[in-house]
Amino acid sequence: MKKIEAIIRPFKLNEVKLALVKGGIGGMTVVKVSGFGRQKGQTERYKGSEYSIDIIDKIKIEIIVSDDKVNSITEIIIKTAKTGEIGDGKIFISDVEQVIRIRTNDLNSAAL
Repeated sequence: MKKIEAIIRPFKLNEVKLALVKGGIGGMTVVKVSGFGRQKGQTERYKGSEYSIDIIDKIKIEIIVSDDKVNSITEIIIKTAKTGEIGDGKIFISDVEQVIRIRTNDLNSAAL
């Protein structure tokens, strides 16, 4: 099993979620996050003054999938989250040793 963590632009969340559900995911966790990368913030104007915002709001999606679904799920995320501009985000994939459904004690793929 793998954990897919995707950092995306907030306005892309609904589009990505709908595509992932259509792609067969059984659930996901969504977290509001802030940070910076190559985008390095942005400059805003307020009442005639210019100021810099160097921490950008993003959305982190976490999904646990079987190994055979990793490529299809990451392709869905890339296709729907991509704008072609700096700041589109990142995808991180890591191993998951075990999953336990609390209510039933189901393990691993049965818990997904």
